Amino acid sequence: MNVNKAALLRVVAALTVVFVFTGGLHQFRSDVRSAPDFPCDSKAIDEVSVEIAKGETGSDIALKLFDAGVVKSSSSFFRLAVSDKSSSMIAPGAHILNKEICAEQALDQLLDPKRIAGLISIVEGAWNSEVFKLMNESGFLQADISKAVREIALPNGFKELEGLLFPAQYSFAKGTTAKEALLSMVTRAESELSKSGITGQSGKYSSQDLLIMASIIQAEGNTQDFTKISRVIRNRLEKGMPLQMDSTVHYVKKARGKIFLSTQSTLLRSDYNTYRKYGLPPGPIGNPGFDALFAAANPAVGDWIYFITVAPGDTRFTASNDQFSAWKIEYKKNLSAGLFGSSK
Repeated sequence: MNVNKAALLRVVAALTVVFVFTGGLHQFRSDVRSAPDFPCDSKAIDEVSVEIAKGETGSDIALKLFDAGVVKSSSSFFRLAVSDKSSSMIAPGAHILNKEICAEQALDQLLDPKRIAGLISIVEGAWNSEVFKLMNESGFLQADISKAVREIALPNGFKELEGLLFPAQYSFAKGTTAKEALLSMVTRAESELSKSGITGQSGKYSSQDLLIMASIIQAEGNTQDFTKISRVIRNRLEKGMPLQMDSTVHYVKKARGKIFLSTQSTLLRSDYNTYRKYGLPPGPIGNPGFDALFAAANPAVGDWIYFITVAPGDTRFTASNDQFSAWKIEYKKNLSAGLFGSSK
């Protein structure tokens, strides 16, 4: 019998894709339903929680949806998941889904982060204390979080956990321990630190130094200014000038959204007060994102030692104290005029 070689290869390739996604067709249970699915235009009202575990296959998810009454045909969802690459982005965790919906709707809902119970979204610049609060609110016990913090081994070259909980969106399957959750954040941070160029350098500044810089950069400006702020930090350090960064004082005071820093605040007794202390603060002042990490390792070229945000979206850099003083007057006028909103 003659066999069309090209057709045979297409069949083998298709089976390979199916096998990779499901972990083997033999895993599909005998109670798989292949009846017509619920119509996609049905008005679903009832909801159900479906727990997706890390590493579950397409067939596992299809059967869970069928058993929970989400889809009428597990085979319909299975076929859709195999053909749609976005199915690989389904996050572990408890997903709140409508019942009696079609496979397409089920996949859309599984990919909707708003439908994941206990979702932890860490914003760029968040302090560890804020991350721990989010974890507690999502169901992790405070005692378990505190214990995990004490037990986690830090990556080589780093001295503390602050700055190493990479800002991203996390969803953890039921039964995940606080230590496992924190380790996943640290592991992500290690990857981003490596990609940014912070780790593996043998220059004047250590990986810890660069992470501290990145945390200040994240807190001090907008993304488009990050590499310039990075250069200002280096220029001030190399000239033996105090950094005088408001953000380091805000970190000590745990103050968010404060633009104006009072003279009294600049006199605060703390190693993090860069108005009183020379050099970098002893540790990061938050968890920087990738852009700030990259800027710390790759500063722009320039002689700037001052920068100031004169108005929202208008940050200026200079090496001249006279120019900086003139801009500061302009900034104060804009502050008084309410351009920055409330300064309290």
